Amino acid sequence: MSDDLKKGLEGVLVAESGLSVIDGDAGELVYRGYTIEDLATGASYEEVLYLLWYGHLPDSDELEAFASEMAAEREVDEAVLATVRKMAEADENPMAALRTAVSMLSTTDPASEDADPTDEEMNLARGRRITAKIPTIVAAFTRIRNGDDPVAPRADLGHAQNFLYMLNDKVPDDVLADVFDQALVLHADHGINASTFSAVVTASTLSDLHSAVTAAIGTLKGPLHGGANQDVMEMLKEVDDAAMDPLDWVKDALDSGRRVSGFGHRVYNVKDPRAKILGERSKELGEAAGSLKWYEMSTTIEEYLMEQKGLAPNVDFYSASTYYQMGIPIDIYTPIFAMSRVGGWVAHVIEYIEDNRLIRPRARYIGPDPSETTFAALSER
Repeated sequence: MSDDLKKGLEGVLVAESGLSVIDGDAGELVYRGYTIEDLATGASYEEVLYLLWYGHLPDSDELEAFASEMAAEREVDEAVLATVRKMAEADENPMAALRTAVSMLSTTDPASEDADPTDEEMNLARGRRITAKIPTIVAAFTRIRNGDDPVAPRADLGHAQNFLYMLNDKVPDDVLADVFDQALVLHADHGINASTFSAVVTASTLSDLHSAVTAAIGTLKGPLHGGANQDVMEMLKEVDDAAMDPLDWVKDALDSGRRVSGFGHRVYNVKDPRAKILGERSKELGEAAGSLKWYEMSTTIEEYLMEQKGLAPNVDFYSASTYYQMGIPIDIYTPIFAMSRVGGWVAHVIEYIEDNRLIRPRARYIGPDPSETTFAALSER
C-alpha cells in the first residue's frame, strides 16, 4: 500500500464506472456515451434515468412503460407526510427534512428489510419508488411551511411537470416544464462526487438502498457540495438590494477576501458545460419576463472573474437565477438537486455492488507513541 497522503482522496481511483465521465480540461460531461449537450436538448429526465439505470436510451414502448411505473409510485404514505408536516411547521431545514423523510420511506416500502441488498431488480424497483416520491416530499414540505395544503401528484404529468404542479397547484406552461426538466437532466449524475461516494460507501457494507440514499442526502446537505446554488442567489439578491453595480460589488467582495459562490470546481478547469446550458435558459426566462437583470448581473460577474482571476462558473452559478426566475423558493434549491441526483446515486450503487468490495481506506497515524504514555499515569488521575 502506498504511503502517499491524498487529502480528500483527490485523484484516487476507487472504482470503474460506465455511467459518466468528466473531461475537466475540455469542459465535457458524458452519460453512458452521450454528451450532456445532446441529452439536455434531446432527452427527458425519465429517459436519462432509464439510460443510467438500464444502460441504454429507451424506445417509445420502454419509455411509456417506465414513465407509467414512475408516475404510479409518486404517492407518499400518510405517516411519512405527517412527519413532513411536523418538520415543516417546526421550520426544519429543508434538506434535514428530506433526509428524515427519505429514511422513513423504508418503513412503507414493499421490499423486505431482509431482502438481498445485491438484488438488482429489487434495487431498481426501490430506486424507482424513492426517485418518484422525493418530489412529492419536497413540494409538500414547501407548501405546508408556507401555510398551504399539499397538492396530490398527478400520474398524467411528466416528472418535472408534476413537481412544479405540486409546488404551485398549477400546471406549468411548456417552457417552464422544459427548463426544469432540462435542469434535472443536467444534475442527474457527475461521476464519483461526494454524495455519490457516500452512497456507494454505505452500499459497500451491504446496507440497503434507503440507507445509501439517506447518507447521500446528508452529504449533499453540506455547503461545500450542494448549497452553492442557494448561496449564489442570495449573493445576487444582495447585489440587487444594495442597488450596486455588479462589477463594483465583485471587486469589493474580492478586496475584502470574500469568496464568490458558484465559481471553481474540483474537476473542471474551464467553464462547466452545464453552466453554459443553464446560462442560456436563464437568459431565455429573463427575455420572456421582460427583464434580463439577473442574467446580465451574472454575466458581468462571470466575465470579471474569468478575466481577472481565471475562475470559471460551475453549474450552481446559473442554476440559481434559472430557478429564481421560475419562482422556486431559494432554500429548496438543494433539495431539488437531490431530486435529480438520486438517479445517479441509485445507478452508482447498483453498478458498484455488482462487484462489491467493502470500501475501507486507512489514515496515517500521527498520535503519541505508546512509549510516551503509561497506563499507570492514566490510572492516577
